[in-house]
Amino acid sequence: MHFLKTASVATLALAGMLALSACNAQDKGSNVAVVNGVPISQARMDYVVKAQVQQGQKDDETMRKNMREALITREILTQEAVNKGLDKDPLVQTQLEMARQEFLIRAYFDDFLKTSPITEAELQAEYERVKAQQSGGGERKEYEARHILIKDEKKAKAALAEINKAKGKNFAQVAKAKSEDTGSKKDGGLLDWSDGSNFVKEFSAALLKLKKGEWTTVLVKTQFGYHIILLEDVRDIQFPPFDQVKDRVEQQMMAQKRDKAIEALRAAAKVE
Repeated sequence: MHFLKTASVATLALAGMLALSACNAQDKGSNVAVVNGVPISQARMDYVVKAQVQQGQKDDETMRKNMREALITREILTQEAVNKGLDKDPLVQTQLEMARQEFLIRAYFDDFLKTSPITEAELQAEYERVKAQQSGGGERKEYEARHILIKDEKKAKAALAEINKAKGKNFAQVAKAKSEDTGSKKDGGLLDWSDGSNFVKEFSAALLKLKKGEWTTVLVKTQFGYHIILLEDVRDIQFPPFDQVKDRVEQQMMAQKRDKAIEALRAAAKVE
């Protein structure tokens, strides 16, 4: 039982089904062991070592020794299962076929990625298309606003009267002193840039009617209370630069390309 001291049951599994394809693949090169006349190839060892390294293990002599022992034990157990005729069991055959399909499908997609690359020009074109779509062809804007939230209507009217009297110049000061929105109060009611879609309907409707520098001269009532809104600035909607989203665009395009390939294969297949 020396093996059980050098390798755990998890090692014996060799990352589960991940090693199955290596065990079924045609072995090439030198062997690391021969078990009852059946060779365990160096190629198989290299495969499982690579799998372990990808999971964070260090590739050293100890790890390779453990992997060799695990492969030997796997081969012994496999041979014993075959001797007992377990490979003929319908459930085992189904599991083996499903595992075989899984690895073949993975190989197909790996090959698809290599043989169907997306060019830089295609990526740039898709980026520009999405950018135009999301920016409304340059028409969509985003807004920087301040607001004051007060739940009591009487207190809100008093705050609005102060702002109207000062022609909006004291907006930030009143917000710091009287706003009940703890998230923006300390910044004088300043909110993040937004196209308005993340605000409640009443707030957005009032905001979009303002011009730069204007504030709502009547209270805006929402489910949260009474708002006074000041529009600080307006700009074209911002879109991340190409280099920042290039990988995401490529992933989405490749997924679309893959799905179309699958649809084409299904359309051509004879299914009865």
